[in-house]
Amino acid sequence: MCPPPVCGPRLASGQTRRFAPTIGSVTHCMVYFLTDICLKGNGMTDKKADLAGPGIGNYGELEAVLPNDYSSLLSPRDTQIAIFALKDYIEENLCRELNLIRVTVPLIVDADSGLNDLLDRDGSRTPIQFHISNDHDKNPINAQVVQAATKWKRVALKQFGMKVGEGLLTDMRAVRKDYFLDHDHSAYVDQWDWELAITAEQRNLRFLKQVVEKIWKVIKGAEVHIQGLFPALKTDKYPDLPDELTFIHAEDILDRYPDLPRKQRETQIVQDYPAIFIYGIGWVLKDGYPHEMRAADYDDWVTETVSEDGRPMHGLNGDILVWNPVTRRRHELTSMGIRVTAETLKEQLRLSGQEHFLQTPYHQAILNDEIPLSIGGGIGQSRTFMLLLKKAHLGEVSVSVWPKVLKKMCAGKNIHVIE
Repeated sequence: MCPPPVCGPRLASGQTRRFAPTIGSVTHCMVYFLTDICLKGNGMTDKKADLAGPGIGNYGELEAVLPNDYSSLLSPRDTQIAIFALKDYIEENLCRELNLIRVTVPLIVDADSGLNDLLDRDGSRTPIQFHISNDHDKNPINAQVVQAATKWKRVALKQFGMKVGEGLLTDMRAVRKDYFLDHDHSAYVDQWDWELAITAEQRNLRFLKQVVEKIWKVIKGAEVHIQGLFPALKTDKYPDLPDELTFIHAEDILDRYPDLPRKQRETQIVQDYPAIFIYGIGWVLKDGYPHEMRAADYDDWVTETVSEDGRPMHGLNGDILVWNPVTRRRHELTSMGIRVTAETLKEQLRLSGQEHFLQTPYHQAILNDEIPLSIGGGIGQSRTFMLLLKKAHLGEVSVSVWPKVLKKMCAGKNIHVIE
């Protein structure tokens, strides 16, 4: 097994170090490169394959996952009414809980701006890019369809004059062409992308937890609200969400299931704790792998923190996952985190071999302290609708493109995908 990265001196409980003083050591710098060697030594090939690529993997596996006893609790017409009732409730209450205002958001960005979200740091998911031959190609633009508004939002905090404690909420649409299209991954993406300006003193796990709990309050409230409007959604067959989240570090989940790949670990843990926030995603764990690959230029996964029992940990970010009783597996709702500083941005890009990004306008704005410190995230709209409306497939609440093999499979299981 690969050794864990060097973490530096132990911190007192509740403290946060901007980044580990020994993070630049040979031990840690080499851990990404040593992964393949360690793989050959312990046979954990599935772990590497599970780091970034979303989705089930193939349609044979998907057929086994989709339920055989499914029947929608709402008609197609009532489903549409319920979607917009949920959308209104969630947007209104996110704004109230986090002090956000709704703003417009781009569908396309300049390819040279550095604003597009590359999602992972392994280059496996690239944006759609196209050339705009403006003015007979005298003043052209190379544009990209956004994969998320993650980086744009932080710049927008300054553009819209947001002060500390103020933020923005977007109704974001994106295209992710490199997804495997399964029951909860679509090429068409809709998210509530939000961002909140914070102080340097708020860059800690305690503040992160407070924000996560507010988001969970909204999601749980949305469940209660929609069941009041559509009583058929309240059924013993599909239990309600718990009132509270369980917070757990990625390292602790690895300790429970050391031989399982990431998605299998997550599916196991949400059977014991049906709603969790996994924090510390991106830093290399003791088995030589991060829980999941994360982009190096927005969420801070390098900052050293400390667990409640005094163990050194890393990361000021995480995901909310729940047990989905319809699909009987893990269901991710949101990814979020406290954003990088100039210092942690440089360190994460160095560790990821992406220091050339530092030349883009977005990265320069962080380096020069031109945009606010912030916390932000993206909440999957269709993922949330799918969960709260007890649906078996994303295509029941969202219109997108799906392969014939998937549509045929769904039809055979009484799952009616919108076309």
